[in-house]
Amino acid sequence: MTPPKGTPPARTLRAAGLLDVVTGEIIRPGIVRIENDRIVGIGGEPVGEVLDLGDLILLPGLMDMEVNLLMGGRGETGLSSSVTDDPPLRVLRAVGNSRRTLRAGFTTVRNLGLFVKTGGYLLDVALGKAIDAGWIDGPRIVPAGHAITPTGGHLDPTMFSAFAPDVLKLTLEEGIANGVDEVRKAVRYQIKHGAQVIKICVSGGVMSLTGSPGAQHYSDEELRAIVDEAHRRGLKVAAHTHGAEAVKHAVDAGIDCIEHGFLIDDETIELMVAEGTWLVPTTRLADAMDVSKAAPALQAKAAEMFPKARTSVLAAYKAGVRIAVGTDAPAIPHGRNADEIVALVQRGIPPLDALRAATVNAAELIDADDRGRLAEGLLADIIGVPGDPLQDITVTQNVRFVMKGGKVYVQN
Repeated sequence: MTPPKGTPPARTLRAAGLLDVVTGEIIRPGIVRIENDRIVGIGGEPVGEVLDLGDLILLPGLMDMEVNLLMGGRGETGLSSSVTDDPPLRVLRAVGNSRRTLRAGFTTVRNLGLFVKTGGYLLDVALGKAIDAGWIDGPRIVPAGHAITPTGGHLDPTMFSAFAPDVLKLTLEEGIANGVDEVRKAVRYQIKHGAQVIKICVSGGVMSLTGSPGAQHYSDEELRAIVDEAHRRGLKVAAHTHGAEAVKHAVDAGIDCIEHGFLIDDETIELMVAEGTWLVPTTRLADAMDVSKAAPALQAKAAEMFPKARTSVLAAYKAGVRIAVGTDAPAIPHGRNADEIVALVQRGIPPLDALRAATVNAAELIDADDRGRLAEGLLADIIGVPGDPLQDITVTQNVRFVMKGGKVYVQN
């Protein structure tokens, strides 16, 4: 990987300390030696330019495993944007969302699936290429392209508003697929055009206008076909799923990662542990999503689901489910991604394990062995916070230093 343009060949970061997320030890002082885009040593004699970061504590760059940079952000007008915003406008708005995400200390994200009209273009793939080329500032992106969902499924945009049948009608290339043959073709299309993970919809959701949030949408045969297509090409499958029964069927089909999982029960959790299925709980949504102006039916769903979301994540953690951080931004505003880490701690997860969910765990989920820790040979994705996050996790909401690939983006 080519270092970002303008990256000095050698430099040393010197701070009050650094967190080893594997051992849980704060190493003092924090000395990180960098050449080009890689860490070449921890401690030891400085190399090149020395950046004195004072009292900051250094952490690995954080990761958010569920965002949609092409949605939300400044200037979006909610549901009306679904029919008024064309693909170029979405990409331009995503530039700001990407910059805010990076400046918040999140150097890697999974962009989990558009569900808007794009003519089949995979906008997150293009966005990621522009970031990698150094044209714009943003995190490294693992793109999903379009989310795959059945007609009338949760991520069929007509489920979010009372659109007429001929308004915002999406194609198979844009993720609407029914039956085994169509879902196979939909997966193949996303992979052909650059998707690195497949996002699907297995159950309903809080903001769907019709149907139970826990009801299973795709049949078992369709789920197995999706998993088969993705796994044969080396891609994982992430599934929006809430209901316990729907999660069980997703796990049985070989789904790699459950997004949300608000309604999972003890039996479902036991199955996830046995199969090694990941959970991206997006638990902050239960506190932060404002449904006060939503339709009464949606408010009723939220009243049922959000209390369960606050307890199911801790039950999953205690049982040994593998957890990675995800916000579902823009449901959580872009740039406020660390709110999810704080929410995990508020639910009862120890700060170190919450940080691991945003670093080493997330790296394992996306099969990235070049990041997630501060160690020799890994990418120089490094952030600095004003205090010990093991004592006060809220310091992750106040990132003062951001380096990605050896290039400094924030230094306050």
